[in-house]
Amino acid sequence: MNRFLLAAAILLMTGPALAQQYRWVENGRVRYGDVPPPGVNATRLKGPTPPSAPPPAAKDAKGPLTPAERDAGFRKRQEESQKEREKQELAARDAQAKKENCARAQDHVRTIESGQRLSRTDSKGERQYLDDSQVAQELAKARQAANEWCK
Repeated sequence: MNRFLLAAAILLMTGPALAQQYRWVENGRVRYGDVPPPGVNATRLKGPTPPSAPPPAAKDAKGPLTPAERDAGFRKRQEESQKEREKQELAARDAQAKKENCARAQDHVRTIESGQRLSRTDSKGERQYLDDSQVAQELAKARQAANEWCK
C-alpha cells in the first residue's frame, strides 16, 4: 500500500514539470512561467523533447534467433576479437623491434663518428684496420641504415 502511495505522489509531482512554459516581458524584466498574466504578449516555449524511441529491430524472415544461432554469433565475435588482439600484439612487437634496431643503428653511427680505429676480421681470423676511405663507406652505410630504421 505504501508503494502505491509513493508512486502516486511521484506521478503528481512530475505533472507540473511537463506543463507548457511561457516567456514574457513585464516592467522591463523577462519572466517565465506556466501561466502568463492577462494582457501580456507571451511567447510559448518548446517543452522538453520526449526521449526518442529506439529504432525498430530488424526482423529476419526466420524470426527470433535460436540459442544455437546466438552461441554461434558469440563464438564468431570472440574469434574476431582474438584475431584483432593478435594483430595488435604483432604490431606492438614490430614497433618495438624497429625501435631497438633504430637505437643500434644510431649507436653504430656514433661509434664510427667517434674517431676510433675500426677493424674487421678476415676469413683467416686476422684483424685488418680500415683506412679512411673504408671508414667513410662504412659511415655512409651506417647512416643509411639509421635513416631506414628511424623513419
